[in-house]
Amino acid sequence: MASIEMPTPVARPQRWDQPFGPEMTKADVDRLLAQPEIAAIRADRFPARLPLRDILRNDARIVRFHPGDLIVREGDYGNSAFLILHGRVRVVLAPGLPREMLGRHETPRQSFWRSLAQLWQNRRVPEVRLSAGDTGAFRPATADTDTRIFLQDVPAILDRHKTVALESGALFGELAALGRVPRTATMFAETEAELLEIRWQGLREIRRFDEGWRRMIDERYRANALEAHLRATPLFAGLDEAAIKELTRLTLFETYGAFDWHVSYQQLQGAEAAAREPVIAAEGEHPDGLLLVRAGFARVSVKLGHGRRTLTYLGAGDQFGLEELYDTWRAGRPCSLATTLSAVGYVDVLRVPTAALEQWVFGKISTPPRRLAAAAARPLAQDALLEWLVDERFINGTQAMLIDLNRCTRCDDCVRACASTHDGNPRFIRHGKSFDHWMVTNACMHCADPVCMIGCPTGAIHRSEHGGTVLINDKTCIGCSTCANSCPYHNIVMVGIRDPRGQPLIDPRDQKPIQKATKCDLCSSQLGGPACVRACPHDALRRVDFRDPEVFGVA
Repeated sequence: MASIEMPTPVARPQRWDQPFGPEMTKADVDRLLAQPEIAAIRADRFPARLPLRDILRNDARIVRFHPGDLIVREGDYGNSAFLILHGRVRVVLAPGLPREMLGRHETPRQSFWRSLAQLWQNRRVPEVRLSAGDTGAFRPATADTDTRIFLQDVPAILDRHKTVALESGALFGELAALGRVPRTATMFAETEAELLEIRWQGLREIRRFDEGWRRMIDERYRANALEAHLRATPLFAGLDEAAIKELTRLTLFETYGAFDWHVSYQQLQGAEAAAREPVIAAEGEHPDGLLLVRAGFARVSVKLGHGRRTLTYLGAGDQFGLEELYDTWRAGRPCSLATTLSAVGYVDVLRVPTAALEQWVFGKISTPPRRLAAAAARPLAQDALLEWLVDERFINGTQAMLIDLNRCTRCDDCVRACASTHDGNPRFIRHGKSFDHWMVTNACMHCADPVCMIGCPTGAIHRSEHGGTVLINDKTCIGCSTCANSCPYHNIVMVGIRDPRGQPLIDPRDQKPIQKATKCDLCSSQLGGPACVRACPHDALRRVDFRDPEVFGVA
């Protein structure tokens, strides 16, 4: 008789299996609870499953900075906020610090002759560096700090740049942490400083259960971001100052999906991931306000049999529910939603109340265009490409490499051209996910939501000032692999670097090989743009923005 194998019991993973600050102690938490800003939080309002003490122990950490240490950089993507416990922090106002001070650089364009010379001057050894990198702007890691960039002449910076001082008790960074938007200013420690860093999950819970923190964060958001967004929305163009102020007061800010969506995406993909998308507004329900997408992506779908049909997707600046709200206003009776809106990954939504639209908008506009009607009328056979792009999150790409497999002869001219441009090592792999005769290659897509930038300790991976290309500063990349592990598409590769003789460069502290993150940089140093596109003899390869509706016509 065959033996029956019994399943092995395994503990279900819990949220706090990996604390934000593993070194946090009970004494640290006691000290934080005595801090005036923390003591003011009503701990009795938190549920037993999420006590304030546990949030501080697991979702926060105490970070120490020396004078000149950069805390956050303008343009960085972050997932945490900071409360100053001791010391003074400076905020650099416009114009900000030069890019090189922030651990970034703007790649200079090569001359025509230098670009031409690359064709026959390829290195025999790939990934050659004369040194591991310029570490003069690094503060090396110690027992209580991470590796970070520091400013070497703080007094000169204070003389040359307009700054504002933040003292103990000040909170900053919460809008970028909760809103999935880049940091709006650079901040550095002017004195020895001790800060409480709270990751977004903990910040969300404190905001959820404590009225004081919720009111403070919401008021800061309304003052700094919401009003500007509403002013830039065409639907509200022409409203006077008083109307905009009242509209700002009434509008709700909502978030859906997982901030770190790339983690679950790497585990669940396709239909299974789509089935878990949080519903923002459901087909058949009566809308209670206009939804404006502030950041992220959302899927618009309708019920089809036992499943759902994707009609389109929405990105930043798009809106949902206007047609039904307008019809309700004109007809004098409720009109239900014809489609469902769900979060693809992570999305920020503004909900403008119906009463505000009826008071200030509907009387001044004509019948809204029925944009979804055309999408619903198209043949089902044309849906497949769109479904695939949304399920695979390729809609995130602004410069994805798309290859027409009917034209591609697998000659690898594109790969060789990339290698010639990057000193012997290509920055992409001619391989990727395919649909019909189209393939999205494993090359950096320069995403609209670049999760690879979150957590980079030195700011080495960043956006260019012109065009928003995602670049890596080789001199400030420390090879920590944070960006490579975060990329949902596996488009960042860690490579060992070598000297001109081909010998690996090693770290003298631990004798381990030094690695750098590499990826497609759109040939930012080349006059003619991406070498891969120019080298293809059959016009099989092109760079596309999947947010462009015309791309869907390629199938």
